[in-house]
Amino acid sequence: MKIAVEGCMHGELDKVYATLKHLEEVENTKIDLLLCCGDFQAIRNEIDLESLNVKPKYRNMNSFWKYYSGQAVAPYPTIFIGGNHEASNYLWELYYGGWVAPNIYFLGYSGVIKFGNIRIGGLSGIYKPRDYHSGHYEMPPYDTNDIRSVYHVREYDVIKLKEVKGQIDIFMSHDWPLRITEYGNWEKLVQQKPFFRQEVLDGTLGSVPAAELLKALQPHYWFSAHLHCKFPAIIQHGENGPVTKFLALDKCLRGRKFLQIVDIESDPGPYEIQYDEEWLAITWKFNSIFPLTHKSVQLGGLDEQDYQQWVRNKLNARGAKPFDFVQTVPSFDPCQPLSNRSLCGHIRNPQTVSLLQFLELPYLLDITAEANTPNVNDGLFDREHVDVDDVDELEELAQVDD
Repeated sequence: MKIAVEGCMHGELDKVYATLKHLEEVENTKIDLLLCCGDFQAIRNEIDLESLNVKPKYRNMNSFWKYYSGQAVAPYPTIFIGGNHEASNYLWELYYGGWVAPNIYFLGYSGVIKFGNIRIGGLSGIYKPRDYHSGHYEMPPYDTNDIRSVYHVREYDVIKLKEVKGQIDIFMSHDWPLRITEYGNWEKLVQQKPFFRQEVLDGTLGSVPAAELLKALQPHYWFSAHLHCKFPAIIQHGENGPVTKFLALDKCLRGRKFLQIVDIESDPGPYEIQYDEEWLAITWKFNSIFPLTHKSVQLGGLDEQDYQQWVRNKLNARGAKPFDFVQTVPSFDPCQPLSNRSLCGHIRNPQTVSLLQFLELPYLLDITAEANTPNVNDGLFDREHVDVDDVDELEELAQVDD
């Protein structure tokens, strides 16, 4: 199976798909799947732009809306995770994962799916310690604080991934696992990105929960993006243990290393995206403690029963293909600006509704009780503290210093 891996998409689907078509022609090969490691920017219309945390000069429709509207169709099955520049309102509709457009699948805030016999897992967002232990309290439309925190990784989603026992072939995260630079050529990295030097030397560059998942899951491959550069590494898990091949890639710009083709041994095709029964069982187990306030996840009272056989029986009866894509808002129209502001709030996506009904679970994504009431006793919560999440901003600051 030939898998194309892309770093930060930044909404440039037309350019990435065209590049892959060119590679197929030049190298006389066939690509089976495209993976994107975040900053995908599934922006359907002008209202989605208001949930995208970027400077105004970077706020563009780009090309995803064409695929959402049906004007274009993705030429390759595409699977992506979220980063720190997303249409967060749309991704929240598909918290558990789902089609953002035909043939383009969001893996969810955390998730595992199958493509053929390959298991692909992922964690969306970036790590910020002050928000890590909070629940998913942000609800659209987002204020100026929530638009910056909604994409921060939460402990709840990491705990679910740590429950996975079966072998993961490929894992994706937007930011890099903590101290991953120790396993590659970090000297070359800091030559390219000198503003990361101190973090690399201090051992603070990267995500703590991603490092924990790397140790726990030990996937064959781990792909990341976020820092806008290419960085390979090889991780040996213990003496004579399994090996993880790590690769981070750049953003989609001319002359940048944003794309890599990986050949992975698999069963013969044709391939399709399917639900993973172990992950659905984990989803069922943890949905009862889904934290939707500033309070951290409470593990007490968790149902310890193994529901994997129950999920397997239901998948055998229905089939494992995800529920069909459905448009939930009008698409961008270059000739007619969207004026209906009632579309700013949360919309129940039929895919999510159908999945929860299939799993016999309640719909919780629009429960807003206490959602905007911070826990004043939580020392990690600080509305006045604002980090620079954006590597583009860091690069701009570096250029000014030069």
